[in-house]
Amino acid sequence: MSKETFHIGLGPITLNNADEQQNKILEKAKKANGMIPNMYRNMVNLPGLQDTYDIGYAHFREGSGFTPAEQEVVFLTSSIENGCGYCIAAHSYLADKVSKTPVEVTNAIREGKEIPDTKLKALSEFTKVMHTTRGNPSPEQAQAFLDAGYSEKNILAIILAMAVKTISNYSNHIFHTEIDDAFIGRKLESV
Repeated sequence: MSKETFHIGLGPITLNNADEQQNKILEKAKKANGMIPNMYRNMVNLPGLQDTYDIGYAHFREGSGFTPAEQEVVFLTSSIENGCGYCIAAHSYLADKVSKTPVEVTNAIREGKEIPDTKLKALSEFTKVMHTTRGNPSPEQAQAFLDAGYSEKNILAIILAMAVKTISNYSNHIFHTEIDDAFIGRKLESV
């Protein structure tokens, strides 16, 4: 039996009903993505929420020290941990089409199976640890991550990614965001 969840009453913002600040944000999203993702149409109800997401997302992408494939492992693992079907589909799509993450890795994360790459497995496992411990890993857990070839700055980058995913995942939860057509092929039925 599924738990009933809150559904926010604010509707999606479009270019037709956006105020000036929202319009700027939506136009920027359209230029960057070739479309305005449904998630943006919802989060832009509070422009500061969308701006904060955009800034954190850009900082993670540009300064995390992770490869594009590693970035998707972190984002996808966080989205799985938070149970966000929209972001699971979106990051699976991005992993496949943009970041060139091996599909076996993406599918293993999605299905909760063994990741067939030792370093990416360590990254996904440590991202889970950061979620389950609420950012308070044991020295042994942190050392296992570092021993896999990552750095302490990468730990900080995971925290940044988790903050970004909290914004998007939680917003998608309360809006019950519909998965965009571009991402629907990577919808995870169990979420």
